[in-house]
Amino acid sequence: MAVRIRMPGGTLKVKVYRELRDRERARRVPVVRLGRVYFTWWSNRQRLIDDQSPG
Repeated sequence: MAVRIRMPGGTLKVKVYRELRDRERARRVPVVRLGRVYFTWWSNRQRLIDDQSPG
């Protein structure tokens, strides 16, 4: 089960490997691994840029 912690500027997510998205596995967002747990940072700014991209 993933844990999401909303913070100013984005969201810190705590997950195990099988819960990671393709973008997280490809390290296109900041990812830190501590043991079996992965911490990923989803910036609000990055989300806005992704929403504006065509496709």
